[in-house]
Amino acid sequence: MTTLRVIIDEMLSTAPGNVNTYTEELTRALIATAPRNCYVEAFVSASTEPEYELINERLPGLAALHKSALAGREVKAAWQHGFTRLPGHGMVHAPSLLAPLSRHDRLNSADQVIVTVHDTVAWSHPELLPPRVVSWHRAMLKRATRFADAVVAPSHAVADQLGEIADLGDRVRVISGAANSRIVPPADADVRASRLDLPNRYILAIGGLEAGKGIDQLVRSMSKIGTGEPLLIVGPTADDSSLAAAIVDAGLDEGRVRGLGLLSDADLAVVMERATVFAHPNLEEGFGMPMLDAFSLGIPVVHSDAPAMVELSAGGGIVVERGDSALYPERLADAIRSILDDRQLAVRLGYSGSDRANAFSWRSSAEKVWQLHADL
Repeated sequence: MTTLRVIIDEMLSTAPGNVNTYTEELTRALIATAPRNCYVEAFVSASTEPEYELINERLPGLAALHKSALAGREVKAAWQHGFTRLPGHGMVHAPSLLAPLSRHDRLNSADQVIVTVHDTVAWSHPELLPPRVVSWHRAMLKRATRFADAVVAPSHAVADQLGEIADLGDRVRVISGAANSRIVPPADADVRASRLDLPNRYILAIGGLEAGKGIDQLVRSMSKIGTGEPLLIVGPTADDSSLAAAIVDAGLDEGRVRGLGLLSDADLAVVMERATVFAHPNLEEGFGMPMLDAFSLGIPVVHSDAPAMVELSAGGGIVVERGDSALYPERLADAIRSILDDRQLAVRLGYSGSDRANAFSWRSSAEKVWQLHADL
């Protein structure tokens, strides 16, 4: 019997980003694609009973759930300094850099550890992250460079960037994610759309106003789009002070930009499916799962020329050059307006995006992870 132990702490994370979705989706697919006589177990730091129930509900088929006595912050600190290991021996897969990285004998004991690096922002643009987050990521990559048997990157762009900041040799393997399987329009879509007060036509974005997301530039671009469609943003609430300041700074009329707050998967599916344009202006990105979600629903997409997003899109959306940040809002506006003004372009982009989304699947990702462990 062969056991693969997956570190699923990120699945319970409430921090912005898509690593939580990636962890859940990949683990579920690993269970579904497990070869004969192979089983998937999970490890999680000390959590609440409702969280344990959520794990068991969303990851049916887990052979076991190992519950640490340490809280998440304590586990992070312990593994950063090389303390504590997982019980037993065998294969460990970490959907992030959170892993028990230490010296082990892969050849004689069959122990192996694979980690995942979703982006290199902590190195390329450390000013976009809190200092403690930068310090932790850098420390964990140093440990991965010494002790990881392989490192998974979600895109060739991230793999190339990793090659410039760490001596990982041939240990880097590109294994992409896929669209969120829970973003499916529900049967009561009309009721939800009415409750959310969705207009007939609107531009949609996902993300906060923190540096690097490009949402502030997107808000400024609205003053240059004269067709009247509002911008709806998932993440900030309607009364978010940072969003209000960005709206005032852009000189926009009330109602032209609206924060929707955090949404359930069903509500998000409704909001995404009915959007006229999905804008993903992120200045830095490792993969771009929200963009892939929009592609999967056939929504025309406008995105920045961040290398990972250009790679993911492969011509499925309209690319906007970041370049001079002062002119970025104008370029975003031009791209968005081209879709709003051209129905045929919008339809063509919807089809090309759908085709692009079909190139990715969690099953394929899981099979590649199993093969990587087998290759080791």
